Amino acid sequence: MFKAFTRTIPEISIFHNPSSPASTNALKLLRSALSSPYPPSKSSAPPLNFNLEVIENKPPTSDQLRTILSYLPSKTPSGQTQTPSPEILLSAHPTVDSRPTNPEGVVQLASQNPNALKWPIVVDWHSGKAAVGDVEGVKGILEELRKKRDGEA
Repeated sequence: MFKAFTRTIPEISIFHNPSSPASTNALKLLRSALSSPYPPSKSSAPPLNFNLEVIENKPPTSDQLRTILSYLPSKTPSGQTQTPSPEILLSAHPTVDSRPTNPEGVVQLASQNPNALKWPIVVDWHSGKAAVGDVEGVKGILEELRKKRDGEA
């Protein structure tokens, strides 16, 4: 009966770089989901309800990176789930000349060279979901929020 009182509003963070087209598109998508019908193809649908934190031109901390990496499970060839390497967060930009293998190294490199990171990094802290470097992952996070809103999850 009082389940509605225990619900919390999801917290979504986007680590955003305005010079990255993928990051700009992801931010537009997130803002649109907050202010317009979601999904956009269903004009009678309400917007999604979440708190959006935009962190511009600043990489996540090493602790945040560890958490984000744990939200990005990957399968090993044997089918087991493991936490991906921090290298998954690094771009192939030509100015990236080192490939750190720990979160602290990634943060240090990204602080010196923002082009080293795959932008955006979008995190749903409540659901334990993250997307790195593309808009499709952001759409997946928004779809999970829609399913919860609509009672499908």
